[in-house]
Amino acid sequence: MTEATPAPGDLVLPRAEIPVAADRAYLDTAYMTPLPTSVAEAMAADARRAGRLGSRGQDDRAAAEEGVRAAAARLLGSHPDDVAFVANTTQGVGLVAAGLDWAPGDRVVVAAGDHPSIVLPFRARADAGVEVVEVATGPGAALDPDAVAAALEAGRVRVVAVSWVRADHGARADLAALATLAHDHGALLCADLIQGLGALPCDLGAWGVDAAAAGAQKWLLGPHGVGVAHLAPDLRERLRVPAPSQHHLEGGSGPLPHGPTARRHESGSANHTGRAGLGAALALLERAGPAAVAGRVTALADALADGLADVGAEVLSARAAGSGSGIVSVRVPGIDAAEAVARLDAAGVVAAARADAVRFSAHAWNDEGDVAAAVAAVAAL
Repeated sequence: MTEATPAPGDLVLPRAEIPVAADRAYLDTAYMTPLPTSVAEAMAADARRAGRLGSRGQDDRAAAEEGVRAAAARLLGSHPDDVAFVANTTQGVGLVAAGLDWAPGDRVVVAAGDHPSIVLPFRARADAGVEVVEVATGPGAALDPDAVAAALEAGRVRVVAVSWVRADHGARADLAALATLAHDHGALLCADLIQGLGALPCDLGAWGVDAAAAGAQKWLLGPHGVGVAHLAPDLRERLRVPAPSQHHLEGGSGPLPHGPTARRHESGSANHTGRAGLGAALALLERAGPAAVAGRVTALADALADGLADVGAEVLSARAAGSGSGIVSVRVPGIDAAEAVARLDAAGVVAAARADAVRFSAHAWNDEGDVAAAVAAVAAL
């Protein structure tokens, strides 16, 4: 997929959907999205229907959610049968960490300093003798492919686990290249997608990614407490189901005849209201188009990086094609990141302090005025 760059001033996503945009330059999507009005209304409408219909509305809810699953599959570059609803990224990654048949001495390769959501579920398998091996990151990179290759050559690696986009400085990993590298050594690739999905075109099927997950509350424009996981067919046949649900048992062999799709990993009662919100969010993104969203996000991030550098900030985020993202992290000389974020907030600019830096993250509903406000506020620090 190519990333088309819209003309300056184009609003790919409707700014009117974001109430906070009326009085703040909100540049903190990498922490959480301001809930779009249509998403909030979809959740409220679902709750109202539940009050009005009770159990009589459940069949319609379930049918609608299959449409949400299909929309998620399109955004992921997956297939609906390969998509499971999860509560969050950690739960999705945990399906792999808890589901594989580990043996003492098995190893998992992760990038040094990567987000806990992709690391901790595997560290928790120390009880099964699993070793988590940290590899170096390259300059401005999510991780060093040569270091990954060396770890794989050392043997016993079952999984390479990585964030597609790093939460600290926004470096993007090449998932297709990593999948090939992992598969060549008999390992799986498991990815945390949360800082890229909804902002960058995604094609997990073409890339050969075995497992991936993302919560909805960042670039997907959705609520907390719901997300999606991709589980390739060959992998999910090998995964133990740690919390089986009566809703996803079908005809088959064994004491628990799990259905053949990724739905087998959806445990217990569904978060219907969260899924309704996710459906509305996916509709916003789909109407805009992944390529247009990515082009807008990239253009705004480039403008932020250039403008912040011009006023003396040290830009830590790589902006080369294919390695950057919607995240722009900077250090402001002589000012602690937390203090800088507090002062920016007082000036009407919302950002985050992460990894000793100020992290800005613009989505496709942001505009050039938000970029200008951020640059001016940093210049005034």
